Amino acid sequence: MKIDERHLIQLAAVVKTGGVTEGAALLGLAQPAVSRTLSMLEKRLGEPLFVKGRRPLQPTPLGLSLAEHGLVMLSASRKASDLVDSFRIGKSGVVRVGGTPFFMDALIAGMCAEFQASHPDVRIDQSYGYFPDLRAALKADQIDLAICPIDILDEGSGLEFQQILPGRNVIACRVTHPLLLKRRPQPAHVLDYPWVAPPPGSPLLADLRAMLLSFGATEIKIRYSGGSLMSVVNYLKGGDALTVMPHSVVFAQRKEGAITALPITIPHPERALAILKRSESVRAPAVERFAGFIQTGFESLRHLIKRHEEAVVWGL
Repeated sequence: MKIDERHLIQLAAVVKTGGVTEGAALLGLAQPAVSRTLSMLEKRLGEPLFVKGRRPLQPTPLGLSLAEHGLVMLSASRKASDLVDSFRIGKSGVVRVGGTPFFMDALIAGMCAEFQASHPDVRIDQSYGYFPDLRAALKADQIDLAICPIDILDEGSGLEFQQILPGRNVIACRVTHPLLLKRRPQPAHVLDYPWVAPPPGSPLLADLRAMLLSFGATEIKIRYSGGSLMSVVNYLKGGDALTVMPHSVVFAQRKEGAITALPITIPHPERALAILKRSESVRAPAVERFAGFIQTGFESLRHLIKRHEEAVVWGL
């Protein structure tokens, strides 16, 4: 015998609340409709579902057993409804975000944790990549957002971007580096030290080469390359090597007290950290909430980073 699942849910609501009126209110249904459902179900089963004359309503053994199945479905239905409501307001779902390693490790990972403190049912899937790979991943719908430094987007790229931080590079070193003892270190001074190369594919690698050439270097003394942000920081702490980093990444390491920026102004390309999205694509509400959270977070950070840059690099 096939029993309509909706009938079991209504039976469960009545058993749970102890009355037809109360059960109907729980489900948002009219009391007569629930009464008809129970009467029809009893006729179909040929057995009573409630003990006659008892108030509040007392289910028969058969009624109680069927109600237990209905309670499972009622609970699942409620959970499904809550999930839909939560999804619609961006409180649940999945956010797939890709970005360049240094920025993701230094800044975005912490913001992900802050976001999930108020959105615990949103899962964040993070991946790494540089602009060409991230652009391809966006177009292939493998990620929802990319957070990376970009120069200029081509017209008709199918992507839109939202700048969240102006680009600026600095020379990073350990906080006890000998060059920091000089009153006014000059660009030529950095040529006496070895360098840590940014990861292959990073735009910072091209920036490093262009900077050293502009300082008159004939060769680049690369001692270490290809490391993660943590490995580069640990390497810098252990010696007198230098590297090029976005100032915001150095800023994010300030509380650790391990690395800082040399007070030397260096050339850097016109580049900005931005959130990239596919144009005219339908995005889950959680994705939009996360993007807005990141943008707001950087609005607060931008002024702090600027003040830190002026204090450390220019000594103002």
